[in-house]
Amino acid sequence: AADGRAEERQAERAREHAQSRKRVVRQVRDARDRLTSTTGTKRSFEYELMRVFAQNKQSAGLAVALIAIATGWVAGWVSNPIMGVAGGGVVLAAHGFCVLMARAFLKVPPDKADLQSWRMRFVLAETVLGLAWVLALLIVTRSSAAEASTFLLVGMLIVVAVSAMIGSTVPVAVFASSLPVAVVVIAYFLLLHGMQGAVLAAMAVGTLMFFAIISARLYQTNLATIEARAEKDALIGELETAKTNSDEARRNAEMANVAKSQFLAQMSHELRTPLNAILGFSEVMKGEMFGPHSSPQYAEYAGDIHSSGQHLLSLINEILDLSRIEAGRYDLNEEALTLSFVVEDCHHLLKVRAKNKGVTIVERFEPDMPKLWADERSIRQIVLNLMSNAIKFTPAGGEITLKVGWTSSGGQYVSVKDTGAGIPEDEIPIVLSNFGQGSNAIKSAEQGTGLGLPIVQGLVSMHGGTFTLKSTVRVGTEVTVTFPAERVMEALPAIASPSIAAQPQVLLAEETPAPAEAQNIGALRRALFGPRR
Repeated sequence: AADGRAEERQAERAREHAQSRKRVVRQVRDARDRLTSTTGTKRSFEYELMRVFAQNKQSAGLAVALIAIATGWVAGWVSNPIMGVAGGGVVLAAHGFCVLMARAFLKVPPDKADLQSWRMRFVLAETVLGLAWVLALLIVTRSSAAEASTFLLVGMLIVVAVSAMIGSTVPVAVFASSLPVAVVVIAYFLLLHGMQGAVLAAMAVGTLMFFAIISARLYQTNLATIEARAEKDALIGELETAKTNSDEARRNAEMANVAKSQFLAQMSHELRTPLNAILGFSEVMKGEMFGPHSSPQYAEYAGDIHSSGQHLLSLINEILDLSRIEAGRYDLNEEALTLSFVVEDCHHLLKVRAKNKGVTIVERFEPDMPKLWADERSIRQIVLNLMSNAIKFTPAGGEITLKVGWTSSGGQYVSVKDTGAGIPEDEIPIVLSNFGQGSNAIKSAEQGTGLGLPIVQGLVSMHGGTFTLKSTVRVGTEVTVTFPAERVMEALPAIASPSIAAQPQVLLAEETPAPAEAQNIGALRRALFGPRR
């Protein structure tokens, strides 16, 4: 058991070391991506932002084209139609060039895309688009100042808003397309020389700053979304890896458990066959059935062989029972039994052993308890194991208390409490494990295999019950086994028999009934023959 726990701790440390190594590798990769990136973000994040920019550019192509056509039509209507058509055509051509470039970027594989080069291409394309918008807007400057100012302000608002919404994932592209328009419009307003021009210029500056802030916020939001998605994907990958490892470990454990159970069953069978012969011959030699031995020591040796064989047989049976319980092949022959009677029989079997050690056993059974639906052999094995442990670790003059009673939920319980040395709290998991023994058992060199309590836990679990161990050093130990209320057999009510004609009871004069008896007889007469008329 100690070797198994050491191997488990070593495996746990190896898993922690592997996880730490993965975290370090991931951190180094992230740092390398940030150092090689021109924007300070990871390359994968940077590509994702540019991909979103290209998709937005492509999906909004028709809407921007309609805005360009409307701008050219209004500019031509206000000033010169030919100039308006030319300005709209220039904007459409520049916009089409940007859409084609976005479509070309989306066709490039992520691992082969030169992000810095593509960013420069997008910036140049957006700059050309911004200059095309400037050309289209300047057409209206031939008209009156009022019409031109209104058209320029509205046009700048549209261009800056569209650029901020579509290109927020590439901030430098937003400024490349909107800054030329804003500079030209603000300069035009400042050249008007008057309060109106100053107010319009201030409004244009405020508009540019507002949409710049909106674009920056959208960029941060998109970047945070991409980072969260990447973390989620990484977490999902780690969970899938952990699940795969867990499933593989579970399959290996199940296969090892099946192999262990088969090995134990086979070895138990192979060992019990010659062991029965050894027990039989040693018993014959110990009893000197074929005549006395030439030396009395031979009979003593035969007795030692027989007792050792009995101990080995009990050990084999315990190992076989435990392997069957763990493999789920232990069959319960359930029947109705009285729990207090079974505990009393176990007390009778171990009474001599307790008396020889100077230990007193006290019974505290609740009376008139209904029967319990359980496997009697398993219940006996549970009680005998618990009582044997209590007798083993209780010193001379100590006391063992056996309790049988009701639980708060309507079930039944059996409790074995001793006044022994107790078990330290940190040793309780060891005692409850397979082949585990506490320090008291090791110091006192008590004979045992460490399989009793695991077998008890397995049998209790098969009955759907609970196993509780409470111990205090230098005070004692109490083990309580509870069985659920579903296993308690309730007494059925008596079936009312039909009324039958019966001879009335004749009382002699000297047989005057007592008042209570008279009332009972009267009630019986009324039930059988009805009230008197």
